[in-house]
Parts: sequence; structure tokens; C-alpha cells
Amino acid sequence: MPAAASAAPVARQTQAPPPTSSASPTPPTSSASPTPSSAEVTVVDPALVKRAVKAAALGNAMEWFDFGVYSYIAVTLGKVFFPSGNPTAQLLSTFGAFAAAFLIRPLGGMVFGPLGDRIGRQKILALTMIMMAAGTFAIGLIPSYASIGVGAPILLLIARLVQGFSTGGEYAGASTFIAEYAPDKKRGFFGSWLEFGTLAGYIGGAGLVTLMTALLSSEDLLTWGWRIPFLIAGPMGLIGLYLRMKLEETPAFAAELAKAHKDEQSRPKVRLRDMVTGQWKALLLCMGLVLVFNVTDYMLLSYMPSYLTSELKYDETHGLMVVLAVMALMMCVQPFAGALTDRVGRRPVIAAGCAGFLLLSVPALLLIREGSLWAIGLGMAALGLLLVCFTASMPSTLPALFPTKVRYGSLSIGFNISVSIFGGTTPLVVTALIGATGNMMMPAYYMMAAAVVGGIAVWFVSESAGRPLPGSPPAVEASSPVGV
Repeated sequence: MPAAASAAPVARQTQAPPPTSSASPTPPTSSASPTPSSAEVTVVDPALVKRAVKAAALGNAMEWFDFGVYSYIAVTLGKVFFPSGNPTAQLLSTFGAFAAAFLIRPLGGMVFGPLGDRIGRQKILALTMIMMAAGTFAIGLIPSYASIGVGAPILLLIARLVQGFSTGGEYAGASTFIAEYAPDKKRGFFGSWLEFGTLAGYIGGAGLVTLMTALLSSEDLLTWGWRIPFLIAGPMGLIGLYLRMKLEETPAFAAELAKAHKDEQSRPKVRLRDMVTGQWKALLLCMGLVLVFNVTDYMLLSYMPSYLTSELKYDETHGLMVVLAVMALMMCVQPFAGALTDRVGRRPVIAAGCAGFLLLSVPALLLIREGSLWAIGLGMAALGLLLVCFTASMPSTLPALFPTKVRYGSLSIGFNISVSIFGGTTPLVVTALIGATGNMMMPAYYMMAAAVVGGIAVWFVSESAGRPLPGSPPAVEASSPVGV
């Protein structure tokens, strides 16, 4: 940590001014936890909050950089790692290795989540960063099937499993890290930058592959060019690891650790039973919110390019460019939407997103099916702006469902189970539904069903905007008057 930062603690517990007749009212407390003492306030250095956001968002960006690269270069990877002769079998095998990462994510969450609640958020996020970078970097070093035969797809699968296992602890840890650092009144704004990193990573990965495809010949791309995007993950991972290692532990976990020492324990006691059965209501709400968040996310960002090309016979390059343009639009709106959740609340914004997908999915898809560039762009932009309702609010909403003691673990379990079952399977399920029914409107109906589930979940979620996290005292920026 730089000298200027290490000279003062990240956060401190301080005494609020004695109450007077003109004193400002104390900040609202979360209804999900016991009310902390009104004399305790966590004061956080704004500069360190911003550093925490950057370090957390970079890991998310790297995860989705790999996602964008892998999705856009899948055909080439099939030729590199699998036997020649059947292009369809090659592509299916490539996406099979890609899907394997989703299957192991819940296991990674069950390992890294409890560890994050026991030994600290910062240490686990540093470990997941190393593993993600190593897995992605390793793909760029694997010899081709022509060189080592069946060993090539086996090594690819191992690298993907490492990536998926580490990802199981990444999103929950990153959102927890930001939420526990951020002041109560700006938690939505700071949390929204996590998904800003997601969009930036995906655009960076997909854009790099698109640029390489335009500049390199098919032979060069197949021989050596495909390795470049994966090898970039090495330097990215080192930068992210440096940023994460320079951070101190979150104030909320530091308080849990101090409490454990006071009770003569070396570490907080965290049991898997407490994370699951003790939090089953919050887990169900978490899974419902994650379902609508990820079904619509994967539908728009992963499935729609294939839908435009395979189902509507739209030009592949133009389809990809439309999706990238929509993601750029979402990036521009994201921080403002995050700040909006701090002003009007998380629940109204999420509810608006659910209502929007319920009412506008069919009109938006009809526009997309019209086929002209302006209609496709308008329909995709409408879905993208609705998705921002979730990307801007979920990073601050989900951590607030759980108390500090089990926050990382419970969120990891609920998030990854929902993503693996519902989010990652969205392209496959929708493709199967279209094949079984012949109904090209299935993507809209699937998003509408997800919106119903999300609407039910948000109905039962307590508002968390402007309130302390469960079990924590109010958190304010260092420049703010204590107690305001």
C-alpha cells in the first residue's frame, strides 16, 4: 500500500456527536438485521473505495474478456483443438468445453465463498484472480490437436475447469467487496461499476477478435493469431492481482475478525449449514433475482448474435456490431442508473426492469425480426436499456440480502447455482424450444417468464438503498460529517 494510504486506516469506528435538538436524524438501518449502536459509524476513505472498485471490476472484466474471446472465436478453436472432418462436431465440442465451466461454478462458489467469510475477502479475490488469469493464459499455450492429438482437447477442458472453478468465487466476492467498502448513500453507484467492467471486458474481447479477423488471413488466424487474445490475460491478471494485493480488508469483515479475536477465536466461525439452511429465504430471493438478471443478460449478449445469424439469416458481421453497439450504450448509461438506485431505491429500478421485459419483450423481438438495421438496432437497444435496470442494481442489492458473517458464502452459493441452471443454459434452452415448437418468438416468451420470477422475488426483497448492510453500522465517506 502506498505510504499515503497506509498512514491512515481504511475505515474506523468512531463516536457520533452527542444528540442535540438540532442534530440530524440517524441513518436508517436495515430491517434484515439487528440495529447497530447509533454511536458507531464506519468512516471510509473515498480514494480507497475507488481503488477497491477498480480492483474488483477488473476481475469481472477479465472474466468477460475471456467470454467474449471464446464466443467470437469458437469456430477457429474447434478447428485447432478437435479432429477435422465435421465442422458442426468441432463447434459443439468447443461449446461443450465452454459449458463445462458453468457446471463447476457452484463447486467453486461452495469452496471460495466460505473461505472468503473465514479468512477474508481480499485474499480470496487475489486467489481467484490468479486462477482466472492462469486458466485463460494457459489456453493460449496449448498445442493444437494436429500436434499432440487427444491431449489438446483434454488440456483445453482442464483450463476451462480452472476458469469456471475460480469464477465461482469471483462475482459474489467482487460485489461483496465493493458493497462492504462503499458508503451507504453511494453503494448503488459504486456497485454499478462492477457490471461496467463486465461490459468493457466483453467488448474488449469481442472487439479484439473482430479486429484480428479483419486484419489476419484465415490461415494466420488458425495457425497463431487465435492465441493472442488468450495470452493478453497474463498481463491483465498481473495488473489485477497487484491492485487487489494493495488493498486492505473490508471494514465489515475487519469488524467480524475483531469480534472473533474478542471471543478468543483465530477466525470467524462459518458453517455451511449457516450459509444454506440459516439463510434459505434470502437464498431463494437471491436465486430469483439472479435468474431474471442472467436469463436476460445471456439472452441479449450471448444468444442474440446467433439468433440473428442462424434463425433470421442476418449478416453475421452486422449482427455482432449491433450487439457491441448496444453494449457500448449500456456502458454509457450504467453509472447514472447506479446513482439512480441510490436516490429512488433498488426495488423500483428492478421492478421497472421486470415490468419492461414482461411488456416489451414481444414488441422488441418483433422489431428485431423485421430485419432492417434500424429496427434491429431499436429492438436490441430497448432490451439493452431494460437490462441496465438489473446490471446497475444487482451488485448492491444481492450482498445486502445476507449478514456479514455469511455474506460471501451464501451469495456465492445462491448466485452460482442460479447462473448455472438458468443463465448459462439460456441459449441452449431457447434453441431447443424453437426447434421443438417452430415458434420464433420463444426468446421473448422466455424473457417474460424470467421477468415474472424476478418480479415475485423483488416483491419480497427489503429496500436496501441508503441503509447499512445487515449487521453493520452506518458507513459514510471520510469527508462527510459523522452521523449525517
